[in-house]
Amino acid sequence: MDLIQVCSSQLFTLQSVIYEHEGVFIHPSSDEDGIEQDLLISGSLRIVDKDGEIIVEYRPLEDTVDPSNMLCAGKDSSSVMEWAQCPGERSHQLLETQQSYETEWDMVNAVSFKKKPCTNGEGSLNHSNERSRWAFAFSVTDLRSITVKEEGWTFLFFKLKESSTPLPTLHFHQGGSREFLDSLRRFALLSEPPDDETCLLVSTPNKALSQSFENLLDDNNFGLVHQKFRKDPYVTTLGSFSKVTNYIFDAFRGTEEQHQRPPEEVADLLGEVIPGLEINQQEEPGFEVITRIDLGTRPQVTRREPLSAEDWTKHQDPEGRMIKIPHLKQVIFKGGLCHAVRKEAWKFLLGYFRWDSTLEERKALQRNKTDEYFRMKLQWKSVSEEQERRNSRLRDYRSLIEKDVNRTDRTNRFYEGIANPGLVLLHDILMTYCMYDFDLGYVQGMSDLLSPILYVMENEVDAFWCFVSFMDQMHQNFEEQMQGMKTQLIQLSTLLRLLDLAFWNYLESQDSGYLYFCFRWLLIRFKRELSFQDVLRLWEVMWTGLPCENFHLLVCCAILDSEKQKIMEENYGFNEILKHINELSMRLDVEEILQKAEGICLQIKSCKDLPDSVSNILGFETDAPGSDPTDSGSPLAPRPAQRQDACSNGHGHLRATSSHNSCKVAFIS
Repeated sequence: MDLIQVCSSQLFTLQSVIYEHEGVFIHPSSDEDGIEQDLLISGSLRIVDKDGEIIVEYRPLEDTVDPSNMLCAGKDSSSVMEWAQCPGERSHQLLETQQSYETEWDMVNAVSFKKKPCTNGEGSLNHSNERSRWAFAFSVTDLRSITVKEEGWTFLFFKLKESSTPLPTLHFHQGGSREFLDSLRRFALLSEPPDDETCLLVSTPNKALSQSFENLLDDNNFGLVHQKFRKDPYVTTLGSFSKVTNYIFDAFRGTEEQHQRPPEEVADLLGEVIPGLEINQQEEPGFEVITRIDLGTRPQVTRREPLSAEDWTKHQDPEGRMIKIPHLKQVIFKGGLCHAVRKEAWKFLLGYFRWDSTLEERKALQRNKTDEYFRMKLQWKSVSEEQERRNSRLRDYRSLIEKDVNRTDRTNRFYEGIANPGLVLLHDILMTYCMYDFDLGYVQGMSDLLSPILYVMENEVDAFWCFVSFMDQMHQNFEEQMQGMKTQLIQLSTLLRLLDLAFWNYLESQDSGYLYFCFRWLLIRFKRELSFQDVLRLWEVMWTGLPCENFHLLVCCAILDSEKQKIMEENYGFNEILKHINELSMRLDVEEILQKAEGICLQIKSCKDLPDSVSNILGFETDAPGSDPTDSGSPLAPRPAQRQDACSNGHGHLRATSSHNSCKVAFIS
């Protein structure tokens, strides 16, 4: 495989699909050597987001599909069958044994993965190479114009800014041209010149808008976008808490100079961004005394290797009960799990299985939970179109789920491709959750929490109940009043003030003391910030409940601690801070973050004068009379706090507060 083919392969796989339409044709010219006049090349046209760059890509159909890797859906069970990438490496072993109670529910369309019989594929490969020269891709920023013409159907001709080689004209025999142009308008301005109504001139901002903008264009949020986007693109993006996907660059701000926003403007913006946020702008003359607390030196910690399958088995007694559970959790916290163990261990970590349950008790539980799941699934699958027409909430849930499922982790092999069975399971589990918790229903972002769980479980029923357990922890994040999000932002601000008051003061001076740029981190537990495999590691570590409560807040502090120097040295302002934080996505190392977060925890825990507010956030208990905090058999606990302020290292100082440079924030429920 040459360099061009390698680049093409990477372009095709490492991306998130925004628009896709098959049945787009190329009509090769009859004067080209070896080309028949009536030959039509059928292919797939896509708009994809690759690392923040918007790409238009056309691939002939034969060059798009490798028949040896096709997946097909069945109705035989809710289990998943392993398939091999290379021809000849078939796997006939079911990852989950089909039980009789599973097949009884075939009427509900359980889905399984199966591999079609493999062939050597040589014929299809040769045929594909003949047509691969018709494939092309270009960045939207390189596009100069699009000519749109009608000839019984619509066909489009693309002209690039710096290319002497013309691209093939694309013919939409089966429609789809309007949807393509509408999708393109989300990332570029298409305007007609006065002298040619068939030509659309393309102009793009300095960087393409992310898919977040697409999400914000829903009818329920259009008013907020229309009023706020041009003024504050970042804050507007965060304004719909369920739609904080990637990020939006400040494309519409032009060359507008950075300036200090008056507090009343910040109050107005953030009041709309986060419902229930009340900001006190009253002038408070005088000074606020803030005393710094010496946290001492941050200890160095090390990470370990993941827990192996052999070690996991050693923690079970003959009847299947887990033993030495505190030690087991400590090992998982320090190194995570090897992937072979996750399918079983996550059920314990999430609370689906009790640690003291026997193997037989767990089998009985799974049988009961399978029946319960499919009864709930049958409730929505048996709703007629007439019923759904009269049930607006269910109709809205279904529409939202279908939209989100189609853009959740599509670059992951488990979910990639068209009509992937993994997407069917993702959809069905989320719809069934609506039946389980109809008051909450479905909120955007929940598909991000389910996706890794389904990937690990490879089973519809187990994935559902593990997701239920996870949602029990995350429920308040998605409630209408967002009380969980409000509380976490306050707690994070308190911890950051303790760890680094100078950095916190800088953020506050840039109207960023509310830490709104951490919103997505907290909402979906860093799902969009880390690679998929790193998310699995982070979640299983956090699910141990070690080394303290709300450890995810210390993970936030660890990331900010690594970025504070650049933010302050570059003198980043309001929008630059949010842009910088969002651009960290997929550039973070989970092991470094966990190492630093654990060190921060030990540093805070060893502090002798820890404020009560911090002790409460992290779940540190005060020392009992006569206890020895250095005793290795018990965790270190701080002394009773003498101050309520969460402050930073060093000397005491005075900080002036006035209506010109600060706003006091209070969340109300």
